[in-house]
Parts: sequence; structure tokens; C-alpha cells
Amino acid sequence: MLHVSPTSFELKPAFAKIVCEPGWKWRKREIPLQNYDLFYVWSGEGTIVLNGQSFAVSKGSCFLFKRGDYTTATHNPQRPLVLTYIHFDINEPVTEVPGSYRILEDTLDFEYMLARYVRLFLINAYAAEEEARLILKQLLIHLLREERQLPIEKKVSNQLNEVIHEIANYVVQHPGLPHKVEDLAARAGLSPRYFSIKFKEIIGMSVQSYIIKSRIDRAQHLLLHAGMNVTEVADALGYRDIFFFSRQFKQYTGKSPSEIR
Repeated sequence: MLHVSPTSFELKPAFAKIVCEPGWKWRKREIPLQNYDLFYVWSGEGTIVLNGQSFAVSKGSCFLFKRGDYTTATHNPQRPLVLTYIHFDINEPVTEVPGSYRILEDTLDFEYMLARYVRLFLINAYAAEEEARLILKQLLIHLLREERQLPIEKKVSNQLNEVIHEIANYVVQHPGLPHKVEDLAARAGLSPRYFSIKFKEIIGMSVQSYIIKSRIDRAQHLLLHAGMNVTEVADALGYRDIFFFSRQFKQYTGKSPSEIR
């Protein structure tokens, strides 16, 4: 449908945005669909059966029913479906057709185009059919594009970034404190598991590795510039075992504390 001319779209009079009544059902047809039907769920809960395959649907569920399809549907009367459907046909050969079903993650643009399509005819706008054909092609391109795009991890919000960096800075400023993941997570207002995941994602290393690195970086500074001996540095940074401190120091720097000093 990507290379189909908008003038090839035949708009059918069956289109609407509706709130389904509590007892609504979409009964099985005696004959299959004779054209295309773009079917989108704005809200609610229900079940669509397409050619014998059942789909639980809710906001963002989108179908492109095709010629020959058999469909039935029901919904939860306590959470009725709000949906848009647009019937259409194409009078030239089609090579690229969106899949029959997908869940849209980013619905804003898609919903705007759906609403625009219906509104054009409700207000009997000038050149409504010409614009509607363009919108319909945009809707189908949107579906094709979503199918071809690789999933991209959503960016962490700026607010979460700031919180994690504040915690990282707190660790650097207080390397001698007995930091625990649980305490740092509580300071961030996050669960320990989620905090650990996001900390590594944003900072680039695990919480525990960052704590140790901060202590060793501070230890190097104290040994080089503060005139403190190895025992004093280990004590200042919360190490009760000087031998453990020396092993950890060498592991991170490649040298023993006495060599650095």
C-alpha cells in the first residue's frame, strides 16, 4: 500500500467512532469480508476472533481486516469498547499490506488521523474525500513503518537521570559511609531491584562496583596528597581489614597502596 496512489482508495460509507453498548456483539458473518476494514480500539476491553484466532484487545489494539476474513467480537460490558472502524477498498494491485494485528505503543498521531478522518465527513468539509484518501494512506504507512522499525529502548526520563546522578554524586562525596543498595534505593524513592537496573543503565556499572571505585579513587587521593599512611586511609574509608583494603586497591589500580604512596 506504500506505492498505491491515494486516488486508488475507494472509500466505503461504513466508518465511525463509536462507544459500544453493554450488550454489543459482532456476530459471525455468513460470508467473509468483501473489502478492507481498519479497526482500532481507543479504550475498553474485549475479544476479537479473526479467522478462528482469538485476540484480547484494549487501548492501542489495531486490526486491518482483509477480503476473505471472518470476524466475531465481544466485549466487557463493564468496560465497553470505544472503537473506530473504516471500510475501504483499493482498485489497483497491492504489494505491501500491513499485518492483520498489532498493538500500537505510540498512539497519539494515529488517533489524531483516525479522528480527523471521521470528522471530515461529520462536518461535510470541503474536499473531504480527497483528504480522507490521503489520511487513509498515512494510517497504513504508519502501520507499515511500525512493522519495519526495530524496537528502540525508551529513553530514561530526565527526572530519573537526575535522581540517579544525585545518588552517584552522594556516594562519591561520602566514600567512607557503609553504603547499601537498599539505603541508596530508598534515598532515590525506588525499589532496590529497579534502582540497581537503572543505576547500571545510566552510570555504566553496578551500584556495588561504583561504591568500591569511589572508595579506591578517594584512597588514591588521600595517599598521594593528604600525607596519610595506608592504615589511616583504610580506616577513613570504612575498611576494618587493612589486608582486604590492599587487595581491593590492587585489584582496581594494579598497584598496592604502599606503591602509590
